[in-house]
Amino acid sequence: MTESELRDEEILALASKGDKDAFGMLYERYVDRIFNYVYYRTGNLHDAEDLTARVFQRAMNHIQNYTDRGVPFSAWLYRIAHNLVANWHRDRSRKQEIPINDLPVLPSRGDHPETRLMHSQEQDSLLRLIRRLPPDRQQLLILKFVEDMSNAEIGQIMGRSEGAVKSLYHRTLLALRDQIGDHPMTLEGE
Repeated sequence: MTESELRDEEILALASKGDKDAFGMLYERYVDRIFNYVYYRTGNLHDAEDLTARVFQRAMNHIQNYTDRGVPFSAWLYRIAHNLVANWHRDRSRKQEIPINDLPVLPSRGDHPETRLMHSQEQDSLLRLIRRLPPDRQQLLILKFVEDMSNAEIGQIMGRSEGAVKSLYHRTLLALRDQIGDHPMTLEGE
């Protein structure tokens, strides 16, 4: 067991007994990761902020029921986030809203405006393709590329074996390649 896992266990023990400061430490440790996950699943800054707050509100309300099942505490938070995002998508599909993509483009120094614009358009097109994937494949890509997790860590969060994660990853990349191949103009700005 690593030092950070041991500290998480100690903090979790205190938080489950109602220690608000201990829960605050868990919040500080995981809020950025959960926000990133939610943001990439929703594509909307305001909804991501709201859903992230709801993840931690739900976690705080149910922390006394948390049971260590041999997976990291973060897996529990990601599952809460996954469920809230799934509900959010379901509710949005009922409202028939037109999504507004407000992803910020963070230019690096020395980029020409044309290069930034082209990169932004390609990134937006790729994110649109990713958002068309089933939720489990979106979750996999976010955990792999945004959170930079290993297949074993992703497996713990998704409740799958490492081999199943590798297989899903391979199938997901093939599906994305086929989608890009079917729509070559997609990455040039639909």
